Amino acid sequence: MNLLPVGIIGTGKYVPEKVLTNQDLERMVDTSDEWIVTRTGMRERRIASADQASSDLAYEAATIALKNAGIGAEDLDLIIVATITPDMFFPSTACILQDRLGAKKAAAFDLSAACSGFIYGLANAANFIATGTYKYVLVVGAECLSKVTDYTDRNTCILFGDGAGAVVLGQVPEGRGFRSFELGADGSGGPLLNLPGGGSRCPSSHKSVDEKKHYMHMAGREVFKFAVRVMGTAAEEALAKAGMKKSDIDLLVPHQANIRIIEAALEKLELPEEKCMINLHKYGNVSAASIPIALAEAVEENRLREGDCVVLVGFGGGLTWGASVIIW
Repeated sequence: MNLLPVGIIGTGKYVPEKVLTNQDLERMVDTSDEWIVTRTGMRERRIASADQASSDLAYEAATIALKNAGIGAEDLDLIIVATITPDMFFPSTACILQDRLGAKKAAAFDLSAACSGFIYGLANAANFIATGTYKYVLVVGAECLSKVTDYTDRNTCILFGDGAGAVVLGQVPEGRGFRSFELGADGSGGPLLNLPGGGSRCPSSHKSVDEKKHYMHMAGREVFKFAVRVMGTAAEEALAKAGMKKSDIDLLVPHQANIRIIEAALEKLELPEEKCMINLHKYGNVSAASIPIALAEAVEENRLREGDCVVLVGFGGGLTWGASVIIW
């Protein structure tokens, strides 16, 4: 079978209006602006309003991506929403988004791979188009992490924010588009980063709420070590699959989890900081939304030219990781 060349033909992003600064956090928990900036690089993050859910953020980002792709929602064949904060267990956030967009012919499903979810979603979408099954696929990373963050836990509440990023995938000229994907998982590390309450293992109850099992829990030091190890390696493996070298990278778009993790990846890939898209100082860690938000901002800032080699790379709960090489 001859596979069709697939690429990103439109990008979009949306972040809520409310800003939560490091100074705000100083008044909430025992922390300081200096401590947060030194250890994470974060200065502020966006917080969804009480009446906003992940589908609302996804809708705003998707609308912009569709406009930039020059197609209508009615043209979509499939919608994939990567999220760990769905509106509800079911129906999927993707189905809620499909209805609101009016994408009547599109199939729709959610994908759960935590912060790696967007790249997992891209890999799924690209294969549907490359084989000729579908023509246009919308992939969204959308999160309302503030809804599952314990704002009395100073180790986690400084890290997370809300937002959504979206891309439309379609056929592109020969020589452009996705060149490779590298996906991985290590389920033995699942307990290091999880949200234990609400599922069939630990159903919702007064006890589970009292024990704060409906908030994210993270073993920060262990996750940090995993991330430093896997980010650069995943990118290298994706480059090798694409038949390309580290020196070919024009722009690295990493998951925005911690500036020190990004710096470690840059060192391993022998890249200067100016070849990396960094925006975590504005938005914090937005899980599955962080890479598509950063990619959309790179497009807005004219940091991508036709023919550029772009590497997307992320890691997340599961534990999971993913990387992709794209010729823009």
